Amino acid sequence: MSVIPAIRVTGLTKQFGSTTAVDHVDLEIAAGEFFSMLGPSGSGKTTVLRLIAGFEQPTGGTVELFGQDVTGKAPFDRDVNTVFQDYALFPHMSVLDNVAYGLRVRGVPRTERRDRAMRALAAVRLDQFAGRKPSQLSGGQRQRVALARATVVEPKVLLLDEPLGALDLKLREQMQVELKQIQRDLGITFIFVTHDQEEALTMSDRIAVFHDGRIEQLGTPRDLYERPASRFVADFVGTSNLFDADLSESLIGRRGEHSIRPEKLTVSAEPPSGAQMRSASGSLVESIYVGSGIRQVIDLDAGPRVTVLERNDRSRIADQERGGRVHVSWHEDDVVALIPPGA
Repeated sequence: MSVIPAIRVTGLTKQFGSTTAVDHVDLEIAAGEFFSMLGPSGSGKTTVLRLIAGFEQPTGGTVELFGQDVTGKAPFDRDVNTVFQDYALFPHMSVLDNVAYGLRVRGVPRTERRDRAMRALAAVRLDQFAGRKPSQLSGGQRQRVALARATVVEPKVLLLDEPLGALDLKLREQMQVELKQIQRDLGITFIFVTHDQEEALTMSDRIAVFHDGRIEQLGTPRDLYERPASRFVADFVGTSNLFDADLSESLIGRRGEHSIRPEKLTVSAEPPSGAQMRSASGSLVESIYVGSGIRQVIDLDAGPRVTVLERNDRSRIADQERGGRVHVSWHEDDVVALIPPGA
């Protein structure tokens, strides 16, 4: 017997006038999964989220929630809830009343809604702040209040539209870890929209990379990073050294387009030895200290400029001189063939 997915969209299409924002997307998201939709602005990811939520109606295709077709239903008739970048907390209400508001609208008795709101706040570790106003909380705490408010009504699916975008870098990194932990504790399906590839890689069970209204690649964070299926994914998810067909044949000895991640390359004064190793000579353009590593930019004699990322550890030799001659090497297994969609 097959397991019914939390969300299934089939042939999902959305047009705004002559513009196709979503172009025949097929997608299944499992119950209890932390699923991210990743892509640049205008790629269609947010429109898909709004179609699932019911804020937009599709031009074509269907949306199913646990096997039930909800395509024509209003947002309040779908068992989903949404957390936006703007948390929209009521400033005059306490944290507890903000969280309990959805239960109040649904007619839940006062004692029950208070108990449920306190449990929701405890789940995000904010029960001790129940009596405070939103203005008395930090940005990360307000984000967790919005999450508690969205989950207290026990939706089957929680939709998150770039909820960490307004936070500073340090707090955003902290909240990435906390969000994943909260999702595991609650066991609710999370669908997370972001344009930040590091954010998606950090939290997700699986990621759909969107481009021009379609899913360019779907897979685990490791799949997408280690084995990107196209030039777009290799370039958008992390940093890659990209080689067109001509350079691939002359440098790598393979036909077609290929990529190599910066951390898979090494720099040395002499060419490497080993049957599975290849190398190319060049000149060091720049050496950039980035704390945990050293980013080196090298112009290869064959033409392309490549980036190498080396760990900043005790085994590392002294920095090469800018303009110095170096050899860039890589293992054959670290070369990734980029297969264009439909190939």
